[in-house]
Order: sequence, then C-alpha cells, then structure tokens
Amino acid sequence: MTSRKAAADGRNVEMIVFAVLMAVMMVAPFVVYPILLMKILCFALFACAFNLLIGYGGLLSFGHAMFFGFAAYVSAYTVKAWGLSTELGILAGTAVAAGLGLVVGLIAIRRQGIYFAMVTLALAQMVFFFCLQAPFTGGEDGIQAIPRRALFGLIDISKDMSFYYVVLAIFAIGFLIIYRTIHSPFGQVLKAIRENEPRAVSLGYAVDRFKLIAFVLSATFAGLAGATKTIVFQLASLTDVTWQMSGEVVLMTLVGGMGTVFGPIVGAAIIVLMQNTLTGFGEWVLVMQGCIFVLTVLLFRRGIVGEIVAAARRRSDAVGREAATEG
Repeated sequence: MTSRKAAADGRNVEMIVFAVLMAVMMVAPFVVYPILLMKILCFALFACAFNLLIGYGGLLSFGHAMFFGFAAYVSAYTVKAWGLSTELGILAGTAVAAGLGLVVGLIAIRRQGIYFAMVTLALAQMVFFFCLQAPFTGGEDGIQAIPRRALFGLIDISKDMSFYYVVLAIFAIGFLIIYRTIHSPFGQVLKAIRENEPRAVSLGYAVDRFKLIAFVLSATFAGLAGATKTIVFQLASLTDVTWQMSGEVVLMTLVGGMGTVFGPIVGAAIIVLMQNTLTGFGEWVLVMQGCIFVLTVLLFRRGIVGEIVAAARRRSDAVGREAATEG
C-alpha cells in the first residue's frame, strides 16, 4: 500500500508540474520570441518520443532522425504540392513516420544492444540518401515556402502568435499520450523488459511485440514533432534527417534525464537555447555541446532532472526513517 501511495503521490506531483508548465508556456510568447518557443516545443516532443524508447524500453536508436526528418518532408510536400490543409499535412507526415517505424522496427528488434543501434543508424542513412536523391524532396535545397493554411479552414495560423498555441496544444496532447503510456500496464512491462529481458520472457511476455509497439509509438511521435516543425519554419531540409540530428536528440535526453518524465523537455530547452544563443560561434557550438555532454556524464549521471528526482527521493526516505524512529 505504501508503494502504491507513493506512486500515486508521484503522479499527482507530475501533473501539478505539467499544469504549471502549461500555464507558463501560455504566457511565454508575450515575453519570448514565439518561433524560438515553437522550436523548443517541437524538439521537446521529439525528445519525449525518443525517451519512451530508450528511457523505458532500454532501446538505443541512433537513427531516430529518419522519422523526424522524413515526416517533415511528407508534411511539406503534401501541403505545398498537393494543397492539403495544415492539419492533414501534419497527420500525413505522422502516419508515414508510423509506417516507417513499423518497417524499421520489424528489422531492428531482431537485434539487441549495440547491434540494434547500428541497424537503426544504417537504415537512417538509407533514408537520408533517399531524401537527398528523391525528386520531390528538392535535394540539398529542400522544400521551401510551405504555406500555412487555415486550420480546419477556420483558424488563421499565418501569424506566429496564433500558430504558437496550436503547436503548444500538439505538444500537450503528445506529451499526455506518452505519459499515459509510461504509467499504463504496457509501460510497466516495458520497464520490466528494460531491467531484465530474460526474466520478462520467462514470465510469458511477448517481448518482441512489446518492443515493436514501443518503437512504432516512438517513431509516430517523432514524426509528429518533425511534421509540426516543418510547418513552423515553412521549410523541410536535409538537416532534419541527418545522423547529427539523431545525435542531438540523444544528447537532449541524456542532459535532461533519461527515464524521467520531464527530463527530455529540460534537455531540449537547454540544447535549443544554447544553439540559439551561441549561433555566432559557428561550428564551435558542436564542441560546446560535446563539453556539456561530458560534464553531464561525469557530474550528473542521471541527467539534470534525474539528479533532482533522486535527491528528492533521498530526502523523502530520510524523513520517513526519522518519523519511524520517533514513532
């Protein structure tokens, strides 16, 4: 009962933190440039999707940019060339990312550990070269001047301020679905697989099926983030499908705290703000990112949020022991 109560209290705290975060983000565009905030939200959703796979499933993918970037291309092309509305373009990119995730997942989950990571990287490189050569992607020029059509034919999103709240809603919905997945029985089985896969197999769980579902879910939300980002910047380019982008989402997740609810959001905000602030340093930004990664590994092995959560748990346990001793 005590562990159940602690888990329930933890979820209540998480919901309160989420509510506060949403309240802050509602007023943030009046203080901070909306485009920057939308970029943070898109990458935060991308990092949360990646965290679902590695933080709770224990599967390290080095090719998640293929879902993020390819969904961006599909969304951009369907909106600009086919004339689809904004919401249908985003849904098209997300659906294609889910289908691609199913195909890649069926191949990749046959391997474990570093072999799984290398398979995802190899397949991601294949997608990159396809995007480079395919006629509809525009090659190195990408797809530019993507229109922002009225949402559902009613809501004008041509202005950054009005579109910001749409992006915030997309992020909130995506985050809540991921959160519910983590705390569902399915999420508990994923954690069991992460901790001890042979034991999960011995208990009768279809491990490969659970890993495949987690992979497809992660790919779907990564695609949703990429499709939304391409409408925000009205541009789809090769940058979003390169292996460097896959590395960035790994960095965001580790810096914020792998296996934590809010860690990927914090990590994404830190990396995006750092890139925006230090843009004048050119390629040196990559060196600075590397230094941050090394410091995180050495000083904050659980990530920033992970260390905060661990400290709070130690304090709670200490208070509980003191109360028991006094009783």
